[in-house]
Amino acid sequence: MIGRLKGILIHKAPPWLVVDVSGVGYELEAPMSTFYDLPEVGREVFLFTHHAQKEDSVLLYGFLRESERRLFRDVQKVSGIGAKIALAVLSGASVDEFARLVQASDVTALTRIPGIGKKTAERMVVELRDRAADFAGGPASASPGLPGDPLAEAITALQALGYKPAEADRMARKVAAEGDVAEAIIRKALQSALR
Repeated sequence: MIGRLKGILIHKAPPWLVVDVSGVGYELEAPMSTFYDLPEVGREVFLFTHHAQKEDSVLLYGFLRESERRLFRDVQKVSGIGAKIALAVLSGASVDEFARLVQASDVTALTRIPGIGKKTAERMVVELRDRAADFAGGPASASPGLPGDPLAEAITALQALGYKPAEADRMARKVAAEGDVAEAIIRKALQSALR
């Protein structure tokens, strides 16, 4: 089992990144909360990882903070929730924000996260309320942008998180400002969706 990686970030395009560790390139899927704080490509990065092996695939998930990995694992313990929705949770809300929503039983706000319907949100509240106080995280800050058109990259990333193309386009265009990098547009769009 792979628990953490330390190496050089050689590629990042939400939700995927590649870290070179002694000549081996590890491909990881990561939530936007991790992408917000990643260093520039070519810099060293330390990631907590979650190694998932299924019948037909082996996947590696990366997180900058232990609290994100813990929440990723805890959310998947709720019946009917898998890795895709757990990543959407971390992409749509910070660990602290998610804990606050669960403790407040804010089912409406939780359903704004892609892939979470009312019944799933209710299950999350019931099954995670006791553990929500143990979730600990910090605020995310924007990281340097990805190459290319930031708006197009933000729309693509929102679609990868489960939003329909038209909805992702609307969300990104609504919050995009002159000079914004893709991660900033994504963050603002996801924060706006929670309101």
